[in-house]
Amino acid sequence: MPEAARANVAFLTTRWSRVMLAGQEDMDSAQEALAGLCQDYWYPLYAYCRRQGLEMHDAQDATQGFFNHLLEAGTLQRARAEQGRFRTFLLGSLRHFLANERRHQNAAKRSGGAVVSFDEMAAEQRFASEPADSATPESLFERGWAFALIERVFRRLEDEYLAAEKHALFSALRPLLTAESARPGHEALAVSLGMSTAAVGTAVFRMRRRYGELMREEIAQTVASPAEVEEEIAHLIRVVARG
Repeated sequence: MPEAARANVAFLTTRWSRVMLAGQEDMDSAQEALAGLCQDYWYPLYAYCRRQGLEMHDAQDATQGFFNHLLEAGTLQRARAEQGRFRTFLLGSLRHFLANERRHQNAAKRSGGAVVSFDEMAAEQRFASEPADSATPESLFERGWAFALIERVFRRLEDEYLAAEKHALFSALRPLLTAESARPGHEALAVSLGMSTAAVGTAVFRMRRRYGELMREEIAQTVASPAEVEEEIAHLIRVVARG
């Protein structure tokens, strides 16, 4: 099978693809995939609600109310019709939800309990550390999205090192993962880890390579086709660079 064909076959197993390809025969799987994506990317939604002027408890209710709305019957078919990136679909759906709530002059109340769990106090602490008033709700959503994705990649990478009983190596090398030039610190690390300088350099290279692979895997979960992965990476790099 050609490489491009293999990539497309593999892509159909990703979460956002399962949502978009939802049919009656696999609706439960698609619903589970959508809930999992919401679980991973809830914070950008909360931050967007807060920057729109909602107070803490109202933003919490709005976020949970939106999840209830998003996981209702009919949403999956709309996702299939719209396609595109999950990031774009999620923000557009939240805007529509909040606008409807305002039009009906009805606060976004939680209904049916919390369908996606998140730490509400941690969310507020994160929001308090965000850039001040210069950030628009949309730019704050993008920033939150980018860092939520990076955090998930770091967790997956750390889990792999834990499974291999190499957590001390992960902790030592993590600061060098995204550094412009890690070379000057290799000698000190080699001494502390009981490794040669060359071995440290190889370990850093392997960690960075695996980080890149996991980043692409995570982004592939949220876009509509393999061709969009590199575009999404470039977009997220720009978002992070803006700070």
